[in-house]
Amino acid sequence: MRWALVKVALAVTAMVVVAFAVPLGLVIKEMARDRAFSDAERDAAEIAPALSITTDRAQLERVVAAAGSAAGMAVHIPAADGTGPVEIGRQRAADADIAATRKLGRASTAEVPGGSALLQPVALSSGRFAVVEVYIPDTAVSKGVGTAWAVLAGVGLALIVGSVAVADRLGVRMVRPAQRLVEGARELGEGRLGARVPEDGPTELRLAAVAFNSMADQVVQLLANERELAADLSHRLRTPLTVLRLNAASLGDGPAAEQTRAAVAQLEREVDTIIRTAREARPQTAAPGPGAGCDAAEVVRERMAFWSALAEDEGRTVRLAGVDRPVRIPVARADLAAALDALLGNVFRHTPEGTAFAVDVHNGDDAVIVLVSDAGPGIADPEAAMARGRGSGSDGSTGLGLDIVRRLAESTGGDVRIGRSVLGGTEVRVWIQLDGREPVRKGHRGAVRRRRPRVTAATFNRSRSLP
Repeated sequence: MRWALVKVALAVTAMVVVAFAVPLGLVIKEMARDRAFSDAERDAAEIAPALSITTDRAQLERVVAAAGSAAGMAVHIPAADGTGPVEIGRQRAADADIAATRKLGRASTAEVPGGSALLQPVALSSGRFAVVEVYIPDTAVSKGVGTAWAVLAGVGLALIVGSVAVADRLGVRMVRPAQRLVEGARELGEGRLGARVPEDGPTELRLAAVAFNSMADQVVQLLANERELAADLSHRLRTPLTVLRLNAASLGDGPAAEQTRAAVAQLEREVDTIIRTAREARPQTAAPGPGAGCDAAEVVRERMAFWSALAEDEGRTVRLAGVDRPVRIPVARADLAAALDALLGNVFRHTPEGTAFAVDVHNGDDAVIVLVSDAGPGIADPEAAMARGRGSGSDGSTGLGLDIVRRLAESTGGDVRIGRSVLGGTEVRVWIQLDGREPVRKGHRGAVRRRRPRVTAATFNRSRSLP
């Protein structure tokens, strides 16, 4: 592109210089010729007054000498009243040209060796015409033309060089952003997702850089979402794996039972590896639009029915409250089910058998609260437990369970709090905003400040304790 611009500028400027310089040079040549002939006419006019008074040779020679053009001027006076013709100066024009000028009575020019001759007729007192001949050499006609043409050539060359230099600079200004765009695309294609392009240069290339950077951001986000989805899907496998592991523990002894337990353990390790490999921070997604979401009460009843069989096998007391009527929330059904499975799976995984737990749903004016509480040993460091990717340190913990719950709550403008339950163990309180208000955060994973939902104390306390 750069050389193409230089070639175009060179061709256009050369055409412009030729179109203007050649006619201008011809005009300058013509002006020099006119100037030379004008000077010759002026010299001839200086002799005319003397010829109208006298035809004396001596006096006329003095007038010609005084005119300063004696070497190039001649006077031809015809014979009259018995006197012969008078010739003053050197004649260069042919006799026929002189006779024709005298006969026509007007000025003319004639070609002579080395230049031209101006023939100017002058009326005498006798009624005849004398002819004043002024020699105009070729050097006088072309005087200053060569210098003018050299100046024009220099100006034209300077214009061409200047246009080429400007075109080259413009080409560099256009090519460099394009080269950076190519390099950025190559780096992005090679897997360097941090490749970005400076948004400068001409408007079109600047817009292309903006579009490229936006595309790169989208690619990074899509890859992060893909890895996040892989981690979340892998984490959802932990629910049936937990059931398999607990059921395998009740198979007793024997080679088949040991093989089953070994296979389940191997599968858990593989799932944990997939989760740890795929986990990356996922950008906040948009909240569902109007009409989207699910019935939280129905989803809670469904998941509790799934976990109740395992709870019965382990002798756990279960309490479910607040699900006797529909509770609409702006959360996808699959996401809420995954969050509940993560919370209930943590209860079964991190509390001893026989530990009671409860799930309460509180429907406020602008928010819904889902409480999962247990009578276990509790969580020593709730803040660390909420940090993504930090497991509890026990086997099979990847630290993604509570992060799934937190992201679900924050997608609606809510949050997640971990505290002490009235049962003596852990209480996970999930706030789900119904109006989709965005939270105000401090720091990367810091505290969240928002207006709390209007849930009455009587309703809240009535459903926190087990029967």
